[in-house]
Amino acid sequence: MKNIYKIHYIVFFLALSFSKAIAEPTLLRTKAVEAITGFFASALTFNNDGTKMYTSSMKAATTGDKVYEYDLTTAYNISTATLRTSIDVGSYPEPGPSNTGNHGAMQVVFNNDGTKMFIADHNKTIIEWTLTTPYDIDTASTTFNLGQSFDTGSQEKRPTSVAFNNDGTKMYVAGNEKSDANPGEVNEYTLDTPFVITSGVTHINTEDLNSDHSYIDGIVFNYDGTKMYTTDSEDNVINQYKLTTAFDISTLSLQGTLDLSNYGIEGGRETAFSSDGSKMFVVDEAEVVFEFNLSCNWSIIDGTCDDPITTSDEGKDILSSIESQTATAKQIAIQASTPVLNRMYWLRRHRNYDQLSDQNIRLNFSNSMMASLSNIIPISNKTNEVLDKLSDDWSFWSEGSVSIGRTGDTSTSSSKKINTKGITLGMDKKISKNRLYGYALRFGNDDVDVGTSGTNLDTESFSLSVYGTFPHDDEKFTEGILGVSTLKTDHVRKGGGSTRTGERDGAQIFGSLNYLTTYKKEDFNITPNLRIDLSYTELSKYKEKGPAALVYKAQTIETGMISAGFIISDILDYNSFTFKPNGGLELGIDFSPSSDATYRYLSETTEYTKSIDQDSKNLRANIGFDLVTDNGFSIMTIYERNQSDNAHSDTLYLGFGYVPTDNIEYAMTLDNDKASLSYKRDLNGFDIRMSSNYSLMSQIPEYGATLEIVNTF
Repeated sequence: MKNIYKIHYIVFFLALSFSKAIAEPTLLRTKAVEAITGFFASALTFNNDGTKMYTSSMKAATTGDKVYEYDLTTAYNISTATLRTSIDVGSYPEPGPSNTGNHGAMQVVFNNDGTKMFIADHNKTIIEWTLTTPYDIDTASTTFNLGQSFDTGSQEKRPTSVAFNNDGTKMYVAGNEKSDANPGEVNEYTLDTPFVITSGVTHINTEDLNSDHSYIDGIVFNYDGTKMYTTDSEDNVINQYKLTTAFDISTLSLQGTLDLSNYGIEGGRETAFSSDGSKMFVVDEAEVVFEFNLSCNWSIIDGTCDDPITTSDEGKDILSSIESQTATAKQIAIQASTPVLNRMYWLRRHRNYDQLSDQNIRLNFSNSMMASLSNIIPISNKTNEVLDKLSDDWSFWSEGSVSIGRTGDTSTSSSKKINTKGITLGMDKKISKNRLYGYALRFGNDDVDVGTSGTNLDTESFSLSVYGTFPHDDEKFTEGILGVSTLKTDHVRKGGGSTRTGERDGAQIFGSLNYLTTYKKEDFNITPNLRIDLSYTELSKYKEKGPAALVYKAQTIETGMISAGFIISDILDYNSFTFKPNGGLELGIDFSPSSDATYRYLSETTEYTKSIDQDSKNLRANIGFDLVTDNGFSIMTIYERNQSDNAHSDTLYLGFGYVPTDNIEYAMTLDNDKASLSYKRDLNGFDIRMSSNYSLMSQIPEYGATLEIVNTF
């Protein structure tokens, strides 16, 4: 029995060890950097997007200290770093005290736009440099001895590192006290003018960290100032502190210590992070930079992860991705129902006709400029008699749609660029003048670009629905749609030089019930309607692959909207054509409940939940007309404006066709982003086809033309 207990204990111990190993930083790669011969590298920092890296080397003399600038072809990937330039920061031409240069360039940091550089001089000074080209140290200059510096001598005899809060109204200096006896403290200052250290600097606090350190070389904060990291070259460790008040070091408490010797580091000097905190970098005395992947953003100690949405600027991308997945599921139900509603509306306007097949193209522009441009894009509709001839009982129809839009960013989420494409194929059977039923299959693609870092959601959907009209009499109808959808989303999340990928499946059921009645006065009709739309979607759980990966639990999305409005139409008959103007107004109230998205870091058990609100109100107005001529020419157009609480969309629905004889056809169509004009004629059994096309959306114009002669033997 004792041996069994021992085995269980060992297994349990190994499980705990394995869990802890997952949460610790993972060494990814190393990179040797420049240093002055006989001395070591000290500084380490990056520009805002991780495409430049900076180090320094101190000569421990009045001249000769250097700052080095590296270009990275891949952001935050040090293996792609190449030395671009270096400058001497150890001497100055201006007159001043006998010590006219650095005693040691220990740390280099920049202001938010890269037009200022600050160097922690080991000789009780923070020196400010001005850059005429942001982040280009070749353009740096300083008037060190004429006031472009700050003397730390009242608090720090040997500054080793300098840092600022996000808006530059606070400065932090780490180093030695006035005597060398107590070498571990951090000083906090307020700045009257952001990133100006030449005046208005007030010392407000000193935190003595001697009990935690033998020496402090580096200091850096996380994105929102709720964590602070100190690097100690003598103990060869990094300490992580929690700040209960952001950027207030008087509220810090030690969360844990990372032993750098476990990774082959010889005296870590400075620490830096990628912009989203998913990567950590350490430079050591051996002139080597170490790059680590972190299991969760901004945490190097097991069990100290925070909500990723609130701890980095890339958290706005995460929230925007969650919002997009929720909104996409909602939109797929709408996109699957709308073509069917359009079809039944078209059938009501043409219920006295026998040829009920039609092919339509629909454009939806959320962007107002694109909506106005759509007025000059030639789009068409071709009524196809051939499909009607396939069956005496069934009519065939199709509708394509392209939607381009953009949602602006907010204080908590990033902007979204939305591109939706879809095609619906349908068939319905006319039972009587006012009664029919049918089936529709929609293939859709929703592509959402989130923010500016490359985060993207690509959703493929397939929807199958059954629909029908059920007249109560010649003027009163009930229309119903019931359908199901499947969803598959490929998710790419980028930030801080890291890429995470994941796949998510979904299933959906949706329905729409529309009641309308028609009041007639000769050929003038007014049709009030009341409609309710419902959907229920389940998104599967999924996990990302990559550094600081997230795991999402299954999510349910329930939507409901009730709409009421009216449609006005008229029929004007002329000698050679019929003109049918129409317009409508509809008010919708979205009573969808909020949907909770629950997620966590792959390496942690703590879960976070974000509630996505969906309720809103919207007003929809449309106006259009149908024109049908006796010689086979027809045109149909609808313009629709949909205005909600926080967004709007403009929809343009255009079509025309011409069938002059049984053996000649003209058509203009839109296939994704290309407009095409085609001509077909049957000449003695041979099909002669001519077509041309023009790319509407490509940055490089694309033209094409074809000529075909076809015969079937």
